[in-house]
Amino acid sequence: MTVVARTGLAALLLGCATALSFPSAHAMTVKECHEKFKEAKTANTLKGQSFKEFKTSTCDAAPAEGAATAPAAKTPAPEAPASTEAAKPAKAAATPVADASNATLPTAVAAQYAKLSPGKARMKTCLDQYNSNKASNANGGLKWIQKGGGYYSVCNKRLKGE
Repeated sequence: MTVVARTGLAALLLGCATALSFPSAHAMTVKECHEKFKEAKTANTLKGQSFKEFKTSTCDAAPAEGAATAPAAKTPAPEAPASTEAAKPAKAAATPVADASNATLPTAVAAQYAKLSPGKARMKTCLDQYNSNKASNANGGLKWIQKGGGYYSVCNKRLKGE
């Protein structure tokens, strides 16, 4: 019975050792992937990809599939996200600039908020102007806070003098 127990224990330990050896192989792949990422970064071939995007498009191919699959996945994947990401920021950047010129903005901090801290005074002045513009539809299509810079962001920059 002791021999059987020892054999079972040995088999269990061997199985655990095998299972625990795989993460180190995975860690090596991540290291290699990061090295590839650094090489691509120095060669300026990332096209705006983060490491996470690069890893999913290039390094997450199964090692058993071989090296022929990884380059094939590398070529089409970076182009699609890069073009999509490039289009979105350009659209977001163009929209607030055009809208900000149509918005009615205050020129100075309101006197009633002089006792407040400068940041609070600017915020309350901008909020009062935003609410009065809302009634007359003079906000230039800007929301109070929106991605890429809303009314508050534009107004605050103007009152700061930036």
